[in-house]
Amino acid sequence: MAAELIKNEADGTLTFGDYTLSEKKKQEDFKAGGVVYKVKTFKEITRLEGDGDLVYESVPGTNVSGLKKTDTGLVFVAEGGDDAQITVGVEPETSYDVKVGGASIGVISSNLGGKLSFGLELQDLGKVSVEVVKA
Repeated sequence: MAAELIKNEADGTLTFGDYTLSEKKKQEDFKAGGVVYKVKTFKEITRLEGDGDLVYESVPGTNVSGLKKTDTGLVFVAEGGDDAQITVGVEPETSYDVKVGGASIGVISSNLGGKLSFGLELQDLGKVSVEVVKA
């Protein structure tokens, strides 16, 4: 993902992040679908905020493509060189079925602040599709 840290795709989804960077880079005031996004990314973390709220965060950093928020959750493809802890912003105190590579890894509830966390085994897979849908 050379120069662009975040971009709109033709299908209306977002692509962002660059886990290959050795130093933190950020881009602010990126507008898409009526939302103002801010991304910061490098090998240790990738974080996307929309209108000041957490949308996505990974530790260590990842590349994300096809991110789309839906009425029932969100979908995206994550790519990284190492296993990652993912946190996404969803509705507070709500249960979500989390699917990785099409298979459910279980129903996980978000906390009072609307954050939901799970692990991705990217070291072996490299790239994986993720779906977070209200249970």
